Amino acid sequence: MKKILVPTDFSEQSINAFRFAIQLAVAQKSQIQLLHVIELPVMHDTTLMPTLSFEQQYMKDASDMAEKNFKRLIKVAKGENAISWSVEYGNATTMILDYCKKKKADLIVMGTKGATGLKEYFVGSNTEKIVRLSPVPVIALPEATTLSSIKNIIFPTPLYGSQEAVVPQIRLLQSMLHAKLHVVYINTPANFRRDKQTTALLEQFAKKNQLKNYDLHVYNDISEEEGLVNFASHIGGCLLAMPTHGRRGIAHLMAGSIAEDVVNHIHFPVWTFRTGRR
Repeated sequence: MKKILVPTDFSEQSINAFRFAIQLAVAQKSQIQLLHVIELPVMHDTTLMPTLSFEQQYMKDASDMAEKNFKRLIKVAKGENAISWSVEYGNATTMILDYCKKKKADLIVMGTKGATGLKEYFVGSNTEKIVRLSPVPVIALPEATTLSSIKNIIFPTPLYGSQEAVVPQIRLLQSMLHAKLHVVYINTPANFRRDKQTTALLEQFAKKNQLKNYDLHVYNDISEEEGLVNFASHIGGCLLAMPTHGRRGIAHLMAGSIAEDVVNHIHFPVWTFRTGRR
């Protein structure tokens, strides 16, 4: 892993993400690329306020403020030199994804504030959108987290469909964090299996994918989302590792994605990797 992209709005959450990225970059000898996106307000031309003049002044003021904030933020790195920063203008999600591709980032690390209610249903958090569309893995951090505190990786599996794309990424993540892998099947009333049957399938899954340093679990709960949150709380010191399918439009509204829902609600770091169309 050579390049870590850290989008920032200079909030507490994004600073926490930057601190985590610094630790990861030191461990992996990676570069950090900080990105701040300035979204332009929608204005209409009037004789009193020409749009072009306003936008130019707004962009200059916002850019100057971003540069000051970047300089303050760099002090957090304590001498770490492999850090660059950039300011882009436009839609935050679009610019982050474009910048990720342009700079050939290997990982995105983001803070998240989550989203609830109608805002979540129709809009969602910026992090949730990046999780859905990013071409590279994303680590979403809702709270301050140290790299050394992550001792366990929770990898939920539905035990159906192909997971060939995500398992190699899980192995790399486990090697990077030096953590124990917990493969878990969340048993719900809607998708109920007997524990004996499920355990046998989990053992086949682990053997087929040549997993190492792992435990297998069957966890019962009323839904997959709540089961993951509760299981993570039970294990502690963990990071959730989940594939996401990158659904868009009506498909996303109708079916959603468990990974994206979890990013909005859980208090643990979540690592995601998009397995759908790129």
